[in-house]
Amino acid sequence: MSELVVRGLEKSYGDVWVLRGVDLAVPEGSLAAVLGASGCGKTTLLRIVAGFDTADRGMVRLGGTVVSLPGTHVPPERRRVGVVPQEGALFPHLTVAGNVGFGLPRRRRGARVDEVLELVGLAGYGPRMPYELSGGQQQRVALARALAPEPALVLLDEPFSALDTGLRAAVREDVRAALRTAGATAVLVTHDQEEALSMADLVAVMDEGRIAQAAPPGDLYSAPADLGVATFVGEAVVLDVVASGEAAQSALGPLVLRQPSVPGPGRVVVRPEQITVGRPGDGVPARVTGTVFYGHDALVRLELDGHAGIPVAARQQGAPHGVAVGDAVAVQVVGPVSFFPAP
Repeated sequence: MSELVVRGLEKSYGDVWVLRGVDLAVPEGSLAAVLGASGCGKTTLLRIVAGFDTADRGMVRLGGTVVSLPGTHVPPERRRVGVVPQEGALFPHLTVAGNVGFGLPRRRRGARVDEVLELVGLAGYGPRMPYELSGGQQQRVALARALAPEPALVLLDEPFSALDTGLRAAVREDVRAALRTAGATAVLVTHDQEEALSMADLVAVMDEGRIAQAAPPGDLYSAPADLGVATFVGEAVVLDVVASGEAAQSALGPLVLRQPSVPGPGRVVVRPEQITVGRPGDGVPARVTGTVFYGHDALVRLELDGHAGIPVAARQQGAPHGVAVGDAVAVQVVGPVSFFPAP
């Protein structure tokens, strides 16, 4: 059993509360990403789960064992938790095999080292020194070291932050595949939305010491629990509207709501990929104010006629096509949107 359950976790440093009643459940064999801005408490949560810090209140249970509770603190070395830190933190004087096998019983060290190095795609790298490896290879060695003792839980603390963009995506896929093959339960701490959404089975958005929402990536993106989650996870066009049951009137025309709402004012979140750009007359009149090309897609920035000051962006696949700055166009919204009533 390697399910992770966190209930009511609180932690303060003097008068500053870092964790404020954190609840999180990670099913056995799944990867959860704790996503949040710097200072939101995600690293403190990871350190308490690992046993490096103690909580003021609340409980941490790993499998059937309570490892943290007021009056109970199982030390890190007895928790069966593997940690993959930032930048690998390998021992520079040991070979790859020496790093991976560090702390393992001698009788099973050789076979287990070979097994986990193959698992992370580094079969035959045992004799090499850390300085002979690329950054991505060092991170895979760090993962192999964490997996070698067959832990109940693997914690990854922003493990890809030091890698360049191209390498980061490839290493993410390798690490995710290795964790799946090992059947490991894992928690990834990150501030990178793309990283969390692409890797995790469950994404927990953390804000000011609380879990604002924990859900599968698709649900989190398409049905955010509140406006804060909606604007933090992915690009969002936020509009003031007046709802009336299953629809709302907005500057982008009538919108279909994801869930029926009581009539009244509020705000909606429209994702840029829901906004189509067409010829004048095929929707709400607008003018192109700029384009931003990202390689795989592009954002077309727009100003709605009669609604200056409302930022609107439409996402197109590939390079911007058929539009230029200053062009008169028309926009439409495709699909339902999330509505949040006014407080």
